[in-house]
Amino acid sequence: MITPTSRRRTAFTLIELLVILAIIAVLIGLLVPAIQKVREAANRLSCANNLKQLALAVHAHHDAEGSFPSGQFLGPYGVGRDSQAWSWLARLLPHVEQGNLAQQGRIPTQTLRGSGIADKAVKVFRCPSDTTIGARPRLDAGNLTGFPVGLTNYKGVSGANWGVDSSLQHPHIPTDWPNPGTNGSADGLADGDGIFFRSDYSRRLRLTDIKDGTSSTLMIGEDVPEKNRWCSWPYSNNAYGTCAIPPNVHRPGGGDYDPLDWPNTWSFRSRHPGGLQFATADGSVHFVSDSINLPLYRALATIRGGEIVNVP
Repeated sequence: MITPTSRRRTAFTLIELLVILAIIAVLIGLLVPAIQKVREAANRLSCANNLKQLALAVHAHHDAEGSFPSGQFLGPYGVGRDSQAWSWLARLLPHVEQGNLAQQGRIPTQTLRGSGIADKAVKVFRCPSDTTIGARPRLDAGNLTGFPVGLTNYKGVSGANWGVDSSLQHPHIPTDWPNPGTNGSADGLADGDGIFFRSDYSRRLRLTDIKDGTSSTLMIGEDVPEKNRWCSWPYSNNAYGTCAIPPNVHRPGGGDYDPLDWPNTWSFRSRHPGGLQFATADGSVHFVSDSINLPLYRALATIRGGEIVNVP
């Protein structure tokens, strides 16, 4: 006969259950950051691979056409959705296994609206760490409000001349980050001192024109469309950035700039902790820290400034 005192306990007490739940919560708290770090490491590697593919595609275009892919803005191409203002990324499509898309859209002679492909998502143009907007087209791109365009996290480096002429006397772009650059021009939009700018069709840059060295010249960098309205792959007014503005820039007093404040957001940023990635003109990919010395960062963006610098 089993007496009450000899029965085995078959359930946890409330205190024991609470202790077990507390242990599980601590373990989850330790595990989640580790999983996030592993996921971000994988995303950063995938992002670097995208940049590598784009850099190699630029070289393939150079081999085929004799120059870098150019932007078409103003002049004979016009501006806006009914123009032929295609970006360097659009001209690169045949070299990133998107030749059918380029043919379908009749790039570069068709207008953006007439192409029927300006809103398409191109996987190699997206960083997997930037998941806040997803793959849907944006309807609020700078100068294209209401017209759907595909997103990009990768933009061409237009150099570091921004907002002032070489004498630092005459403001041209109302920015908190003026820099005279190396070519005497205040207009980093239409006359950048880097590899790409929005209307560089008239220049036809070649590898031999990069006098500062291909391994020491930034060519393609990251951006976050949520923080910059001038960020889409088809349009030549949306696919470039300046290194006059620091990476992952914040207002001098703290906080982000408004995404519409293009004089202070026409730059580079990422979702990677601590910095962002760039491809240099030799095709290699580098992680650049947010704390990089600003004069060094600017010097790395120019093609013939005569600076003796290396990517840190």
